[in-house]
Amino acid sequence: MRWCSLGDRLRIALMSRYPPAHCGVGEYTRMLATSLSSIQRDARLFVISTELSGPEPYTDENISVYPVLSEQRRDYSASLDILARENGANILHIEHEYGIFRDSQGLLNIVNEAKKERLVDKVVITLHTVYHPLSRRNDALEFQASLRTPAIDMVVVHSRLQEFELEAQSVPMEKIIRIPHGTLINPYISAPRNRLRQSLGIEEGLNGLVLVVPGFIRPDKGLDVLLQALNKVSFPYTLIVAGEFKDTRIKELIASNPSVIVIEKYLSHDEILKLIALSDVLVLPYRDKPGTYSVSGILHLSMGSLRPIIGTRVPRLIELYTRAPRMCVAPGSVEDLRRKLEWAYNNYDLAVAYMSELYAYAARTQWIRMAQRHLSLYRRLLAREAAS
Repeated sequence: MRWCSLGDRLRIALMSRYPPAHCGVGEYTRMLATSLSSIQRDARLFVISTELSGPEPYTDENISVYPVLSEQRRDYSASLDILARENGANILHIEHEYGIFRDSQGLLNIVNEAKKERLVDKVVITLHTVYHPLSRRNDALEFQASLRTPAIDMVVVHSRLQEFELEAQSVPMEKIIRIPHGTLINPYISAPRNRLRQSLGIEEGLNGLVLVVPGFIRPDKGLDVLLQALNKVSFPYTLIVAGEFKDTRIKELIASNPSVIVIEKYLSHDEILKLIALSDVLVLPYRDKPGTYSVSGILHLSMGSLRPIIGTRVPRLIELYTRAPRMCVAPGSVEDLRRKLEWAYNNYDLAVAYMSELYAYAARTQWIRMAQRHLSLYRRLLAREAAS
């Protein structure tokens, strides 16, 4: 391909999951792609996606989607075929998750080959999870060390913890840029509660403080700690949980609590937004694995709904902890969580006011703004190449 000048039509290839609009998994690339498309309408934007997108290529809001990657097979060579079919790209932006790209060396081989064949000008990789040596994830640590390779032009992370951990692992600081996770302002925050309840199939009424734990039901979500804390509170409440249960102990705890409403099904992205909007307080009692640095997408959905959020002091919720530390408790502490829930119930207006810094952060990190920061990064990299 011909190397691009800034006067040419910008060609951007994103590589990751790109789920259907009704799906609730992996929304990051979809939101970034549609936001980029809206602010740079003359750009050619296409996604090299996994089979989650469907069996055949299709076009979604002027974005071409090629579902040629498999999350089970460790073969990414089809991405080279798509790049060639599209006559190359100025920017190849890989949205990296270890659950998608299980063969890190194989992915790097594809990047090197794309550069060698001049199918891409610049390669950007967003590292959604960064591992510390204490994690004992040797595969991840080797991949993070390999980010120093000249084939990777820039590494995007979401938090300062991730940024400094990569630096400590000898990734040059000039190759690292922090761009926060994007935030969607919930379109349902002003919808009538009865309408939201009915649209989610909740027939019974909601009593007392409505608490919601959004996202998947997994052991690391700390739902068992929340249920134990709620057994000791003195105020009326309704707890709504949704998803598929894979932990029988949690299911037993829920079955013994008459104040819990269960939506036992997989929720779409739209249904998650409605569920969050239905809440008075969102509770994120997470536990994190040692040495794992990531940022919670559910936190960004939650803070875009302008509700008080109670969470734990874990790396995944660093944005909550740095902007609303009094709403955070020690992970795994039933008593800390009970006291914080009691305080939120008795001081609800104060809790809403206290969250104002986080709400301002939600406004500053709206997807359209984060897409603009990505676009500025792309252009800066290309301008650097043009000047050399």
